[in-house]
This record gives sequence, structure tokens and C-alpha cells, in this order.
Amino acid sequence: MTTVLGIESSCDETAAAVVRDDGVVLSDVVRSQIAVHAPFGGVVPEIAARDHLRAIVPVVEQALAEAGVCLEQVDAVAVTHRPGLIGALLVGVQAAKGLAWAANKPLVGVDHLVGHLLSPFLKRDGLVSPEPLFPFIGLLVSGGHSAIYRCDGPDAAEMHELGATRDDAVGEAFDKVGKLLGLGYPGGPVIDRLAQQGDPDRSFTLTPPMAHKDSLELSFSGLKSAVARQLALKAPEGEQAVADACAAFQRVVVDTLVTKTLRAARRERVPNVVLAGGVACNGELRRRMAEACEHRQLRLFLPAPRNCTDNAAMIAYAGAVKFRMGRVVGFDMAPLTHTELPRVTRKGRGLRDA
Repeated sequence: MTTVLGIESSCDETAAAVVRDDGVVLSDVVRSQIAVHAPFGGVVPEIAARDHLRAIVPVVEQALAEAGVCLEQVDAVAVTHRPGLIGALLVGVQAAKGLAWAANKPLVGVDHLVGHLLSPFLKRDGLVSPEPLFPFIGLLVSGGHSAIYRCDGPDAAEMHELGATRDDAVGEAFDKVGKLLGLGYPGGPVIDRLAQQGDPDRSFTLTPPMAHKDSLELSFSGLKSAVARQLALKAPEGEQAVADACAAFQRVVVDTLVTKTLRAARRERVPNVVLAGGVACNGELRRRMAEACEHRQLRLFLPAPRNCTDNAAMIAYAGAVKFRMGRVVGFDMAPLTHTELPRVTRKGRGLRDA
């Protein structure tokens, strides 16, 4: 049985985990930077990198201790080396290189998005959930990424983008709308909670973005701007009005994500669907996607919420998959801001060729 130490520092969580290649999580330590960035209303890259520097060693030490292993007992060291904030990635990559060199262990570079798409394979606390079946349609939605993939296997070469956002990621839109409503940072969890108490039909009307008949592309910048215009015309007065506004915004977002994902499954003739990324914690998205998949006789695989947000367990597992394939890297591996998954969606406005 292969055991891998994983390190994640692509954005604002410093994380380390020890995971076996069967997906069993032996430890998973995450140090969040939310309190550090909250006064700024978003992640400040330089602050994130400095906080990673302070936290990386104690987080790794805690992960090894909780797993009951020492560095010499793991079979490889895996680290997120793309995509993400370059300064934040650099901290994790350099730490992983140092650990691998000191213990004479193989080094594995992991794409953060591949980690998310493989997160449903993680097994925690003795709980065994059905593993996703390949091929599957993966909806990856987070603060920095929003895309739909066809995944024919666990390797990046077997994952193909079907459509992605032209502009903002959906998690970014949640946070910006939360800021417009005075809900603080991060806005996504607060909007999800308040929307449960709201009535979307009592608030403003929003047009679903990119609602073209056959498109799998996404867009959330215009939706965010539409909310800003509506709020400028009439700001919600009272807690109930704010909850109604949250419900109206969230309904359109969830409608869009569910519609596009099911369209992808139908077009690709794939009966399996996976949700991944931080926004996959959203209660309405999980419920509505489950209902839609059941209605259309699709199998839905939902990671536990702890597996959806950024963590090192998914990086360790993805690293274990690559290690079994012999996909190790040298110490010249560099952090990169872009994913290795080929993009088909062009950013920005304008007509497409097809």
C-alpha cells in the first residue's frame, strides 16, 4: 500500500495530508487564512504567500504526527504546483522539494484542478462511499475556477474541458454579491444560509447567463453586474429583503450550473456526474443537482463538504495516482499559474466560431 504526503498552498489555505493510494485519509490539516484576508474583502496574494511561509512547517509536522508516521515512512511527496497564485504556490513547492530531498523521496507535481476532480475518491473516518465511475462529467466550481469536464480516467490526459467560464468564477461572483449586500467575506456560505430563508420571487428578476440552447460555456460577471444595478435602484431593507435577494441570485446560479451539467451529460452520453470545488458545498446546488440527476437516471457522486474546499488530501491522492504511473518529477519543477488541462473556452466577450 502506497502512502503519500500531500502539500497544498495554491491560494489561501496552507494544508498538508497523508493519504493512502486506496483513498483512505490518515490525516488532513488545513490552516485557513480567511480571517487574514477578510478586512480586504478578498485574497491578497502577497499576504497569502507570507502566511504560507509562517504556517507550512507546523502544518506538515502536524499532518505527519496525526497520521502516526514520520517522513521516512511515506513513499512520496506530492505538491500542488499549478494553477494558483504564484507566490503561494512557490512556498508549497519549495517546502515539498526540501522534504523530498532530505528524505530521499520521489517528488510528484499535482494540478490543483485534477485534485478537485478526484476528491470524491477520498475516504474519511472509516466511512465508505461509492466511488465515481469513469467516464463521468465533472462540474468543478470554486472561487477561482468554473468549468465542466469529461473525465475518462484519473490522469490529466484523460480529462477534457467541455465548457468553462468566460470571465468570473462562480465562487468569485458569490463573494462579490455578498460584498454588495454587506455580508462580508467570504460571501458564498452566508448567501447559501440566507437564501434558505428567502423567497426568490419576492426579489428582483435576473436573466440566466449564457442560456444559449447548446452552449456549455458559463459567465457570471454580467450576473454580478445585474445584481449591482438592481441594488442601486432599490437596496433591500431589512433582513428578510436581504434573504430574498440572496435567494434570487442563488437560484439563477444553481439553475445555470444544473442545466449546463445535465446538458453535458446528455451530449456526451455519460451517466455519471461529479461535483467538485468549494462551491460544491452549496446546499441548494447539492439538493437541486441530486433531484435533477435522479429524475434523469444519472448517478451523482457528491464529495463530503470537507473534500470540496481546498485541502491537501485530494492532492496526496492525485499524487498517489501519478506515483503509481511512474509520473515523478525532478527538483527543477517550477510552479505555474495555469492548469495542464487544455482549455477550449476563450475568455472575454464576442462571438465564437462555433
